[in-house]
Amino acid sequence: MAICRLKRVAADMKDDVRARMPRIAPANGRRIACIGAGPASLTVARDLAPLGYQVTVYDGEAKAGGFIRTQIPRFRLPESVIDEETGYILDLGVEFRSGERIASMQVLMAQEYDAIFVGCGAPRGRNLDLPGRQEAAASIHIGIDWLASVSFGHITQVGKRVIVLGGGNTAMDCCRSARRLGGEDVKVIVRSGFDEMKASPWEKEDAMHEGIPIVNFHVPKAFVQQGGKLLGMTFEIVQAVYDDKGKRSLVPTGEKDAFFACDDVLVAVGQENAFPWIERDCGIAFDERGLPKLDPTSLQSSVPNVFFGGDSAFGPKNIITAVAHGHDAAVSIDLFLHDGDVRVRPDPMTNLVSQKMGIHEWSYDNDTANDTRYKVPWAKAEKALASIKVEVELGFDVATAIKEAGRCLNCDVQTVFAEPLCIECDACVDICPMDCITFTANGDEPDLRTRLKAPALNLAQDLYVSAGLKTGRVMVKDEDVCLHCGLCAERCPTGAWDMQKFLLKMTPAGTAAQVGVPA
Repeated sequence: MAICRLKRVAADMKDDVRARMPRIAPANGRRIACIGAGPASLTVARDLAPLGYQVTVYDGEAKAGGFIRTQIPRFRLPESVIDEETGYILDLGVEFRSGERIASMQVLMAQEYDAIFVGCGAPRGRNLDLPGRQEAAASIHIGIDWLASVSFGHITQVGKRVIVLGGGNTAMDCCRSARRLGGEDVKVIVRSGFDEMKASPWEKEDAMHEGIPIVNFHVPKAFVQQGGKLLGMTFEIVQAVYDDKGKRSLVPTGEKDAFFACDDVLVAVGQENAFPWIERDCGIAFDERGLPKLDPTSLQSSVPNVFFGGDSAFGPKNIITAVAHGHDAAVSIDLFLHDGDVRVRPDPMTNLVSQKMGIHEWSYDNDTANDTRYKVPWAKAEKALASIKVEVELGFDVATAIKEAGRCLNCDVQTVFAEPLCIECDACVDICPMDCITFTANGDEPDLRTRLKAPALNLAQDLYVSAGLKTGRVMVKDEDVCLHCGLCAERCPTGAWDMQKFLLKMTPAGTAAQVGVPA
């Protein structure tokens, strides 16, 4: 399902949501510093400010958002949306110190903050030191720096022939931005195979939809220049070879090196953490890769009141991971400041509720649809490619959103089986449209899979195996193909099957009392 697109519909169609923002508790006298105003730090601020913490967010830029604002092109994410979303958080009483880049961790520590969260991202793009790099430097750009310059309006045009090196989402943003700034022949060249690229599948699809080819299995060898003028690049053509343990190696094919002419090269081969402002004698330990040594659960550093999150914690990931780190770090900070064990996480809230409304009626829509995913409308190509600021993906209208939501198989509604009620009549087996229920003798999972009514092909998905029944058999269900249609529960004469809605609410900050810590 297009979950992300449906969330956008909810956001696009919303009314004024300010009344739904968290209520602010009285000040508790504790001060928190967040370094960087990206998604990780803003999440920490959003979780802790309502609890009464005085949160100060430092960032070198004029506006909050971090890489969301500086690296994601405006044709993908309009600045007005960033302003609105970051505004909701800053309006919770968060102090935003814009234009203040932290230059010394020791100086910040001396300001006696009760806790410090480092969410400054991975601000340094990896370079590619190849022959010709220095001579043609004027036409070779680091991808994330180039995107930031485009975002701030410092770069407004690019050469007609552009090569983008790298296979991640940054490379996709670079190539699509170059296409809009005058690049007529823009291509992405990657050392790996197409399927091994780190870019999200839809990011690759979007680039190719705009006429940008992706050339795989080409390893860059040299920047070809003459008198400092970039002429193009040469590449060694390779192929993937796997050993008996499945480890991949890129082996030259022996073909002649490929040459691609270009006017500009955008290097998007990865990002690195950079902490020149954290003195190595301040107590924070780093590993051999230059990353902070952290507890993976609490995100606490070797200095107890300093926590990390987002790209600055374990290297570049994505926005969703950064937000998750922010939530986890907020829980840890709250526990730490209540003298709790930051490694003990309060359990999330879960429950199961039956969806029965009658013999053949459920409180959820259990009809299934065979429709494929609906396509999101795009702006017309001639308009979208003419400006770096024209939003490309327009979003579903309400009618299409409802049809897309109708494709949901309700994976939050679980089939729950009560062994004592089962009389082993096999009625559920007969009515199941997917043949995913089998009653058979128990055994190890590989053995069970050979005796199912229909083969369970997804070996990564565990089977649902009941406890022993009266005959000694067990009920086995292949969760991978179950439609959650509820026919088994409707057909069961004893009510051994039920459809129960599962709710999971992750533990927020402010629940220290759940693990025995005084509030």
